[in-house]
Amino acid sequence: MTATPGQPYSPSVPRAHRPRRPLLRTPGRPLRDALTLMALPLVAALALPAAFAGGGTRRWFGGRAENQRAEAQAAKDAAAAAFYELDTAQRDLRISIETIAAVDDSPAARRVVADFDALGSRIDEVSHRYINAVDAHDLDRDDLEASTASRARTELTAAKEELDRVKQELDRFTDGLGPLLGKAETQLARLAPAVERARQGLLAASNALDAVRASNLKADDLAARLAALSPELTKLNQGAGRHGVPETLERAERVTREAEAIRVEAERLPDRAAEIDHRLVSLRTRAQALTTRSEQVDPILSELRRRFTAACWQDLQRVPDDAAAHVRQAETKLAEARSARAEQRWADATALLSTVRALLNSTDEAVSAAGDRLHRLNAVQKDSRQEIERTRFAIRDAQRLAMAGRHTPDPQHARPLDDAVSRLERAIATLDGRHPDYWHFLTETEAVRQSVARVVDRIREERGAGH
Repeated sequence: MTATPGQPYSPSVPRAHRPRRPLLRTPGRPLRDALTLMALPLVAALALPAAFAGGGTRRWFGGRAENQRAEAQAAKDAAAAAFYELDTAQRDLRISIETIAAVDDSPAARRVVADFDALGSRIDEVSHRYINAVDAHDLDRDDLEASTASRARTELTAAKEELDRVKQELDRFTDGLGPLLGKAETQLARLAPAVERARQGLLAASNALDAVRASNLKADDLAARLAALSPELTKLNQGAGRHGVPETLERAERVTREAEAIRVEAERLPDRAAEIDHRLVSLRTRAQALTTRSEQVDPILSELRRRFTAACWQDLQRVPDDAAAHVRQAETKLAEARSARAEQRWADATALLSTVRALLNSTDEAVSAAGDRLHRLNAVQKDSRQEIERTRFAIRDAQRLAMAGRHTPDPQHARPLDDAVSRLERAIATLDGRHPDYWHFLTETEAVRQSVARVVDRIREERGAGH
């Protein structure tokens, strides 16, 4: 049986049929070289199993070593999963802490940030121990010994337990953030709408000003106020990351309020201009009427001097001169208001018209006082009984209230009521003279009624508090 090409030599082939080996020994080559060449086929034969194995093979150590390797690998996988869970939880919590820090500057929030930093240091420590345990043992080595695999499993299991404990601490810390995180998230949820409202408010105010200018009305003061908000809008556009969430929220709300005020005033400006025009005409007419009425004060004073004692009219002596002076001053302010209106200085025009109105009101009261004084003095001179009965009725009504539900009145109520009776009697007595002071009588009866009214109010307050 002959050997096929590439088939190794087999002893079963008869010697006669075996191929003749070439002479290994050649001229000029030592014998040891020939022996080396003869050994080459044997080395190649020993290398064949490794070549057919498809690369290097793992050294086999027996069942115990492989079991230790598998257990160590399982511990490594479990520790890696625990490390990943802790890292993920820390990243999620960091977002929450940054949210709180950006929104809340309270002591509680600062304490939470500090506690998170401390917890982060603890996480770094256990993470480093886990990484060191992983780096210390190569579980894929061919010559891994069972004792080494067992030590790796022990260290990796301990690392996983530490990671789990810190993860539990992290979970408890996260659970305690509820109120602060809820408040922070609420403010963040308000942030974008608040900034957008501010922008829309500024746009509406600008549009309102444009509409006013289109109607040939000036709004310089409103335009200046709107321009003053431009830096605030710039800060809003820069965002809360630069200026802080609370400050940005407060700025957005302030800008919204001011822009809304500007818009409302701009939209009211045509009506305001029309109102100022109307008031200019109305107050001018009133000033003219008061000029006419003040001219009638002198005849009234003449009659008062002729028919009544000096005490009845002395305080009215300056009414004509004061009235004329006030009307002249009002007319001057009216002229200034007309100039302010023509220049569309709306605030100045409004303030001047308020001054004119106050001047005319005081003049009207003074002029009316003279005529009212004469009317009241005429009435009491003709018949004083009506004034007396009016005052006595007020006293009796107060006395009935003081006695309601009581056998004797409270001295705090009875004393001022008795004084009122005596005061009224003295006022009546002043009418018996040859030249009665009717004005004194009228002021006294008025004062008596006021004192009685105070007693009535006090009784009702005390009884209301008692109930």
